[in-house]
Amino acid sequence: MQNLQNELIDLLKHEDNLVIDGHLNKNKIVELALKVEPQLISLLIKNETFKKHFFQEVESVLVFDKIKFQRFVNNKSFLPDSYTAFKNKIGLITNDDDLDNFISTSNEVVLAWPHKDCVLEGGQTKEDQKRNEIFWNETLAPDSVDRLLDAKVLTNFKKFDKDGEHKVTELKGDENLIIKGNNLLALASLLKTHRGKIKLIYIDPPYNTGGDGFNYNDSFNHSTWLTFMKNRLLIAKSLLKEDGFIFVQCDDNEQAYLKVLMDEIFDIKNFISCIVYRRRKSQANLSKNISTIHDYILCYSKSTNGELNKIIPEIDESNYKNPDNDPRGPYVTMPCTNGGGAKYSITTPNGDIIEDEWRFKIETYKKLEADNRLVFPRGGSGKPRYKLFLAEKKETGVVPNTWWDDLSSNQEATIEIKNLNLSENFSFPKAEKLISRIIELGSNVNDIVLDFHLGSGTTAAVAHKMNRKYIGIEQMDYIETVAVDRLKKVINGENGGVSKEFNWQGGGAFVFTELMTYNQKYIDLIQTTLTKEQLISIWIEMQETAFLSYQFDKKMFNERLNAFKTAPIEEMKKYLVEVIDKNQLYVNYSEINDSSFNIEKDIISLNKKFYEKNRI
Repeated sequence: MQNLQNELIDLLKHEDNLVIDGHLNKNKIVELALKVEPQLISLLIKNETFKKHFFQEVESVLVFDKIKFQRFVNNKSFLPDSYTAFKNKIGLITNDDDLDNFISTSNEVVLAWPHKDCVLEGGQTKEDQKRNEIFWNETLAPDSVDRLLDAKVLTNFKKFDKDGEHKVTELKGDENLIIKGNNLLALASLLKTHRGKIKLIYIDPPYNTGGDGFNYNDSFNHSTWLTFMKNRLLIAKSLLKEDGFIFVQCDDNEQAYLKVLMDEIFDIKNFISCIVYRRRKSQANLSKNISTIHDYILCYSKSTNGELNKIIPEIDESNYKNPDNDPRGPYVTMPCTNGGGAKYSITTPNGDIIEDEWRFKIETYKKLEADNRLVFPRGGSGKPRYKLFLAEKKETGVVPNTWWDDLSSNQEATIEIKNLNLSENFSFPKAEKLISRIIELGSNVNDIVLDFHLGSGTTAAVAHKMNRKYIGIEQMDYIETVAVDRLKKVINGENGGVSKEFNWQGGGAFVFTELMTYNQKYIDLIQTTLTKEQLISIWIEMQETAFLSYQFDKKMFNERLNAFKTAPIEEMKKYLVEVIDKNQLYVNYSEINDSSFNIEKDIISLNKKFYEKNRI
C-alpha cells in the first residue's frame, strides 16, 4: 500500500496542488476522482499499475472504480489531510468565494489559510521529553465534529485552603477554579456556565517557535497555529462580558498573523493597543543581526463598551512633603508655566506682577489660588507652582503607554519561580508584575479572570493576591506539581512577586477538577508506548472499549493486521490516533447517567451542581 501511494505521489507531483510538500493532497485528489476529472483519469489510465488496480473492462470499455480509488487515497480509514479547496498558503482575501484573489492592500479583508474551517484538537507534551510526535495536533473537518465541543463531565474535585486539601461536597458557584484537560474542550464546557461572565482573559499561548515552554508536539506551521488559535479565541469571545477585555502575548513569529485574525474575530474597531513588553533587560548577542528583547501583547475589548482602568504608578513617596501642614497631606509642586498656554498677568503674595504664558486659563488659575494649591518660591516672589497631592495621584492613576520596560523581566520571573521551591522546575514563566498590571488595567475586585494556557500558574496566583476570582486551564500533568502547588503557597501567605505591593497575607481557597477522560486515555497510551507489541495490545483493548471513527472498517483492518505491523512505529501510532472518534475524547455531560461510564454518584451530584445551579 505504501509503495503504491509513493507511486501515486510520483505520478501527480507535477500537477497543480495535488501533491504538497511531498504528501498527497487527499481531499483534492478525491474531489477530482469523484468528478471523474479527465486530466486525472488520463494520468491514471496511462499508468499500468493504476490501470490494473482501479479500472475494470466492461464490454471493451475501461470503467474507473472511483470508490475503490477513494478508499485507497484515504488509506482505507485515514481522515483527509485537508478540508479546504484553496492553496497551501496564508493571505488576505477580499472574497471567500474568490480564493485565488490574495491581496496585500488593507481594505475590508479577512485572513484565509488551509484548515480555516476545521477544528484543531491537539495535545501537549513536556519540552524535555523531546519526542517527535508526528501524529497529533489533528485538524478535524467540520462534518467530523458533532459532539466534540459538548460540555464535559468533571471529576477528581479537590478544594484547597489554609487548612489543606478537602473533599468537595458542595459547590456554591463562586469558586476559583483550576481545570486540568484540553483547553479547547474545557473552554467549550465553560460556555454552559460562564458565557458572558468573564471580565478579563490573559493568555500566553505557544509562540510557534519550536522551543516553547508549552511544547506542542511538533512546530506548528502558520496555518495550523492559526487554526489552533481561532478555535479557542472564538469561544473566548463568547465567554467575555460585554465590557470585558482580552490580552494575548506573542512574539514576532506570529504577531502579524495574530493581529489580523483577532481583528476579524473581535472586530478591528475593538482593537485597543499592541503593547511592547521588554522581557529581557540585558542585550545579549543572541542574533547575528538584531537581538530581540521584547514580546507583543495584543489587547482587544469585547465591545465598544469596554474602558480600561488607569494604573497606579510606582511612586517615590520620599519626594512628597508637607511643609505647610496642608490637611490634604504630602505633595510635590509642578510648574504653572509651560511656554505655550494662555498669556496673562498675576500678582504674587509680595505684590510683584508676573506676566507669562501659563498652562491654565485664568479661571483655572484663580480656582487653584482659592483652593490654596499655589506655592510661590523665593519667599513669595517667584513664579507660582501648583500642588500635586500624593493621595490624589494614588486615587486617580495614570493611563499607561505602549512601551512597558519598567516591569520585571523573564529572567526575574524565573527567579520568582525558583524561590517558591516548587516540586518541579518550569521554563519561561511570566513575571507577576507584568500580570498584575494587566489585571489592574482590565478588571476590578471580584471580577473573573481567565487564563487557558495556565502554565506555571502566574495569572491565577496574581489574581488571588489581587482579590479577583479566576479560572485557570492546563492540560499538562505539571498543573498539579507547579500551578496547584504554587497556589497552595499563595494561600499560605508566600511573600514573593507582588505580595508586598498588595499587602498579601494569605487566605482564600480554590477548587481543582479535571475533565473525565475516555478516548483521550488511549491517545495518551499510544503516545507513550515504545514498542509495536505494546501498540497491538492497546489496539486489542481499543476495539473492545474505545469509540472509533464511523469511517473506520474494523473488520477489514483486523484482516490486514499483519501488514499494519510492518509499518514504522510512528506511522502505526498515527493511524491508531486517527481512527479514534475525537468527539468522545472526554465523557460528555449529557451522558453522565450512562451506566457504561460507571460514574460515581457524588461526581454526578457535583456536576449537576456545577452545570445546573444558578451561577454567579
